[in-house]
Amino acid sequence: MAGRPGRDSPTRIDPRTGRPLPEGIRWRADRQRYQIRVVGPSVDGGAAERTRMFLTLAEAKRELAKMVAGRNPNGSMTLEQWHEKYWPAIESSVRPATARGYGVAWRLRVKPSLGRHRLEDITSPMIESAMVAWSGGASAKNDALAVLSRLLDGARRSRFIDYNPAREVKRPSMRESVSPISRALTLDQVRTLLELVPEGAYRSYVAALVYTGMRAGEATALRVGDVDFERGIIRVSRSLSPGQRGELIEQSPKSHKSREVPLIDALRPYAEQAARGKQPSDLLFSGPDGGRLTNHNARRGVDWEELRKAIGRPDLRVHDLRHTFATILFDAGASAPDVQATLGHSSLQVTERYSRAREGVALRAGAALDQMLGAADGEVAEMAQRKKPARVNGPRMAQAQRRPSR
Repeated sequence: MAGRPGRDSPTRIDPRTGRPLPEGIRWRADRQRYQIRVVGPSVDGGAAERTRMFLTLAEAKRELAKMVAGRNPNGSMTLEQWHEKYWPAIESSVRPATARGYGVAWRLRVKPSLGRHRLEDITSPMIESAMVAWSGGASAKNDALAVLSRLLDGARRSRFIDYNPAREVKRPSMRESVSPISRALTLDQVRTLLELVPEGAYRSYVAALVYTGMRAGEATALRVGDVDFERGIIRVSRSLSPGQRGELIEQSPKSHKSREVPLIDALRPYAEQAARGKQPSDLLFSGPDGGRLTNHNARRGVDWEELRKAIGRPDLRVHDLRHTFATILFDAGASAPDVQATLGHSSLQVTERYSRAREGVALRAGAALDQMLGAADGEVAEMAQRKKPARVNGPRMAQAQRRPSR
């Protein structure tokens, strides 16, 4: 074959042993790698030839042996078959609520679009094309990409495939198109909301959400002993979230760290009423019949749809009460690190979305420029005013000086 290097060519000699390389393997001095040529899937679903590089000769030999055999022993397994084998490992490594979300993402998005394809045939462009048809917003698509990436990572570690193409796919942005500040309630809306919630267990629970910024699962798991009425502090150290079958599972907060939130005067009467007659180990917020209060049964108990209409917020979510507390903290003058610690955010960048500091930037910048330019114009006018009499009086003074000479 024209252009094929001979046996004495440097590309056919192993530089580490000085021996001839096996047929089909070359040495690339410019890359310091062993090279083989393989046939793999192309973007359009056909076959394409490509080269592969390896650090060691043993790795190149193993891959070449699979080529000669005409198959990857496990790469021909479909994604659905691999999911059946590997799903228990994924399920045991994440939180129950996360596993539940992954399960939904697999059934509704990943399996219908990619489940029938072989592991070795899945490419990044194929995943990107599948994403177009996936239902839901950025969060739902990210869940689908996450479970797909975990499956392909497991296949890569098992040496079924060479790399994980899902890691090359850009994740949809989680940045909300609507600012969380705009989703927060005003103080008047908060008062109206609490007045409309039936007095008792439900009102105490809703008041705790809006006046502490706790997540609904954290408020559900709160116990009487977690509230220090003397110091005015509430310790958040656990959360209750639904498992795979809907059962409530107690676990650490989302950030995996305990934190303290203030027991403000507006919340104190509700907390004291909820704790009355209970032991420190009892749940602070319980339903009218003594059962656990969650955001789901609380919404049913207070007729959430009617509350939305009454305060003029048909899109109001329970999580928006957390947005409300964060915005109130910033409006009250709290620093970003304090707000971050109180809400349990993972990063300061997430916290600063609730600050109104950027809302009036155009007005503040315009006022500063107007002040600076106005001051500069005033100085120019004053200088012009000082120079003007000199130009007018100068000839008169000169005439006065010339009179004696005449």
